[in-house]
Amino acid sequence: MARIDKCRWSMYSACMRLLLFGASGRTGQVLRRMAEQAGHEVLAPAHAECPLEQAAQVSDLVLASGAALVVNCAAISGLEACAADPLQAHLVNAVAPAAMALACRHTGARFVHLSTDYVLCGRKPGLKDESARCRPISWYGESKREGELQVLEALPGAVVARVSWVCGNPEKPSFIESTVTRALAGQPLAAVADKVSLPTDAADIARAALALGAGDYAGVVHLTSSGEALSWWQCATLALQAAAAHGALTTVPPVEQQRLDEVPFFREPRPRHTAMCNTRLTTQLGIPMPTAQETISAVVRRFLAAKC
Repeated sequence: MARIDKCRWSMYSACMRLLLFGASGRTGQVLRRMAEQAGHEVLAPAHAECPLEQAAQVSDLVLASGAALVVNCAAISGLEACAADPLQAHLVNAVAPAAMALACRHTGARFVHLSTDYVLCGRKPGLKDESARCRPISWYGESKREGELQVLEALPGAVVARVSWVCGNPEKPSFIESTVTRALAGQPLAAVADKVSLPTDAADIARAALALGAGDYAGVVHLTSSGEALSWWQCATLALQAAAAHGALTTVPPVEQQRLDEVPFFREPRPRHTAMCNTRLTTQLGIPMPTAQETISAVVRRFLAAKC
C-alpha cells in the first residue's frame, strides 16, 4: 500500500475539476472552500438541481461533469429521519452513491465516498480497524453499510472513508460547539457518558479526502482523529476546558453525566463503542491526523473566533 507523497497530499500541484455532492453540509462546506482556495474548479449541485433520490439524474450529472474527482459528502444522517422513511434513506445513502461510483467507472474519475462509524457493531470497547465486523443496529447504519458495499461493487477502485463525530464548521455547529454556546449562556449542561467514539474536524476530513482523491488507494479507510476513544461527556468537558483556556469562560462549569438510554429524543438505538483506529490512514498512507484532544481545542478556538 503506497504512501501518498507530499505533492499529491497538498493537492496544490495541479488544478482539476471536482464534483462535490453534499456541499451544503458540515463537511461539504469546508471541503468546497478548501478545494476552491487550492485553485480547483468545484461543481456543487444543490438538491433542486440533482435530487439524490433520482439515481438516473445523479448518474447523468457525473457522466456529463467532466470531473476528475467526485466526492460524496451527502447523506441522510439523522437516525430518526432514516427510521421514519427507510426507503428515502436507502435511496440517498446507498443507491445514489452506487450510481456515482458506476458513472465514475465509465468516466475514469476518482471517487471518494464518506461513510460512518455507525456501520460498525459497537458492542465491544476498543479501537476498530478496517477489518472490524460491521453489524449496524439502525436504519441509518444499515443504509450507509449498503452504500459502502454497493460503491465498492460498482467501482472497486473507489475510496470509502468512514468518519465519526464531525465537528469544526462554525456555520453548522456540532455537539462540541453547542456545548460551548450553552455554557456561555449559563445554561445547565449534560452529556452522555456511556457512548464513545472520536471527534473529527471537518477541515481534517476535507484535507484527507482531497489527498485520497489524488492517490491510488482503493477500499475502506478510517478517517478520524487519533488517540483513545472519548465519550460525549469527555468531549464536552474538554471543550469547556478549551473555552476557559482561550479566555471565553472564567471557570469550567460542571457537566452532568447521562446514560444513553436516558436521552428521551433518541428514539433509535445508537452503537456504544465505534471509535476507529486510523493507522491505515496515518501510517500506511501517510496522511497525518491530530489527536482528539487537539481536535477539540482547535474546533473550540475556531468557533470562538467566528463568534467575535
